Amino acid sequence: MAGSNFVDYVKIFFRSGKGGAGSPHLHREKFIAKGGPDGGDGGRGGHIILKGNSQLWTLLHLKYRKHIFATSGQAGASAEKTGADGEDVVIEVPLGTVAKDAETGEVLAEITEHDDEKILLEGGRGGLGNTHFKSSVNQTPRYAQPGEEGKEGWYVLELKILADVGLVGFPNAGKSTLLSVISAAKPKIADYPFTTLVPNLGIVQYRDMQSFVMADIPGIIEGAHEGKGLGLRFLRHIERNSMLLFMVPCDSDDIHQEYKTLLSELEKYNPELLDKNRILAITKSDMLDDELINEMKQDLPEIPYLFISSVAQKGIQDLKDLIWSQLT
Repeated sequence: MAGSNFVDYVKIFFRSGKGGAGSPHLHREKFIAKGGPDGGDGGRGGHIILKGNSQLWTLLHLKYRKHIFATSGQAGASAEKTGADGEDVVIEVPLGTVAKDAETGEVLAEITEHDDEKILLEGGRGGLGNTHFKSSVNQTPRYAQPGEEGKEGWYVLELKILADVGLVGFPNAGKSTLLSVISAAKPKIADYPFTTLVPNLGIVQYRDMQSFVMADIPGIIEGAHEGKGLGLRFLRHIERNSMLLFMVPCDSDDIHQEYKTLLSELEKYNPELLDKNRILAITKSDMLDDELINEMKQDLPEIPYLFISSVAQKGIQDLKDLIWSQLT
């Protein structure tokens, strides 16, 4: 999918429907001059509802919808007839969508499962008809309750990609190449920084017809947690990954230090990311001989690691096995 088609952030003004007014109607019929109150209740206003759709992976369909309103409930009528409810507005969103109050940043709803529905804004309640206000001292109340106002405001919808494995590394670490080799995904690949401008997802086939989902997150740079480079725009996608695969090229000046820098950026953005399982893949290792690999092993972080080469298909099956063992 083209980069311009990936939208993971939209800001929309939502308004739920107003409740319908209750009816103050008094029953009138031939030969019954004073039939008493028979006004019905008003219908409730329409809700604004978010619904998960596993077939969507971007918020593109909402990019140009800046105002979304639900309809109001209908007023009550005679013969104690309740007014019709306002029509709900159901907004389908990809799994991993988070709804926030635009002013306070408060998280109001999260959608993580297909067909999962969450009411973002409730419609106003319908007003009570005059039948509810009849009493021994007031036999014919000529008033009813107005409908409750709907709710409105600016809200942000953010997408955090749901994947089993998130690829973490500086630009040119070989993340896109690995994804293209290990799955059917076709990310853009070139030998310059920030080739990947949007997250890419790939389904990795494993033994016995099993599979897992891998996400190529655009490259992190030092200071990303402060918004440098592509910064905060894509760090949030890592929050939803079950485990993290750190990728450092074998020609890095200091593999251990590069790993620590990446880890530090994640910690500064969200310390909870350090609770996820981590694996280190030293990429482009087809240029290394066994002696050099053994020497490099002396100064690697104390987490599971592998030397791989996507181009030469070196260590790819071992990497799948290691990832699967961490996921299950």
